Order: sequence, then C-alpha cells, then structure tokens
Amino acid sequence: MVVQMYYSDHEPPHFHVRYAGQKALIAIETLALLSGHLSPRALGLVTEWAAMHRQELMEDWNLARAEEQLRPIPPLE
Repeated sequence: MVVQMYYSDHEPPHFHVRYAGQKALIAIETLALLSGHLSPRALGLVTEWAAMHRQELMEDWNLARAEEQLRPIPPLE
C-alpha cells in the first residue's frame, strides 16, 4: 500500500491510498472513506494503521498545508 499526502490539498484533512489498482481518500479525523474504493481487507489495514497514527497524520497534514517537509510515519507491523 502507498499512502500519500499532497501539498496544498483540499479540506477535510485526508490522505490518499493506492493498492493493487485501487485508490481511495481517507479522512484523518473520522477514518471515513471519502471517495474511491479499497477491498475490505485493505480498508481494514489502512484504518488500523491510521488509528494508530492519527496524531502524526494530522501533523503531516498541517506541514503539507504549510508546504513544509513531511515526516515519515512507520508502516503497520
């Protein structure tokens, strides 16, 4: 899975996920699927990871909005 954030992206705070030809946008605050599609297994893994790193995701979101360098977030183990 590839998780990305884009500089100066639109609200609400979210991240992009790409996996096996699937694409989705996930809200950071609610972990809701905003658009796109992920298989149930992939969505479950992404949601679990994001729940563990919600604060770091918000920090990176704020850095991206300020066009500053993002900090890496460790993968799910």
